[in-house]
Amino acid sequence: MHKLVFYLSYPIIWLFSKLPFRVLYIISDGIYFLFFYVIGYRKKVVLDNLKLVYPQKPEKELKGIQKKFFGHFVDTLIEAIKAITISETSIKKRYTYKNIELIDQLYKEGKSIILTGAHHGNWEWAVGMPMITKIDCYTSYTKIQNTNFENLIKNSRSKFGMKCVKSSDIIKSIVKNVKQQKQGLYLLIADQSPMLQKNQYWTKFLNINVPIFTGAEMISKKFDFAVVNMNTTQIKRGYYESEFELITDTPRELEDNEITNRYLRITEQHIYKKPELYLWSHKRFKHKDNVPL
Repeated sequence: MHKLVFYLSYPIIWLFSKLPFRVLYIISDGIYFLFFYVIGYRKKVVLDNLKLVYPQKPEKELKGIQKKFFGHFVDTLIEAIKAITISETSIKKRYTYKNIELIDQLYKEGKSIILTGAHHGNWEWAVGMPMITKIDCYTSYTKIQNTNFENLIKNSRSKFGMKCVKSSDIIKSIVKNVKQQKQGLYLLIADQSPMLQKNQYWTKFLNINVPIFTGAEMISKKFDFAVVNMNTTQIKRGYYESEFELITDTPRELEDNEITNRYLRITEQHIYKKPELYLWSHKRFKHKDNVPL
């Protein structure tokens, strides 16, 4: 059944992906209208999240951010599909890097890198990074039930040289590379809500007490990897620019949770600057009332 669904839908997805950007964004406007005004997809979740983060802002202003968010959100869905067939020339033109020199310098110094990021801007098109840097680039993905669609996503993300590893295997991949003395850059998106566990790190993110992923810090300290944050912002519709910010190249010298806290503060600054580019439709704050005493 899964194969049948894939084989019936794949030609439609592929043809859709081949459409010119100007046509795709007209379609995106139509889907936005449907999502926002007809279906009302997660409108309450988005507005509730915004009210938590911006309690001082009037509801009219928050609804303005909400509308802008949905417009950008649908664009990112369209752009993720476009990534299936996007050309090397097009992605280089539309997704640029402000200071890739930082990555190149750490590579020359023999460092491997944990690249932290957030669901802000466009995170899907970062798969083009291997084309502009010498270091091997890895990203993790979540296994899905339909293996055909899983392979489609993997192929889309790896066609420019990005190495895709299942989330459950990312540590094994890092250990293997370390043993073989292979440098690598590992892209970890760590701004969403983890499952509740005992002895979890809780702290404020966007001024709300929540559990926090600490995997980037744990890996960096264990293997002495540099930690760099990547922030992606929108220049104009369909065009993005990523900027790299060094969190630390001496992780073992920092106190526990300092790397995580630096990442959170950087991420907050970028979200506050352009809130409409953040993924507000995710229930990021669902555990806020479960803070351990």
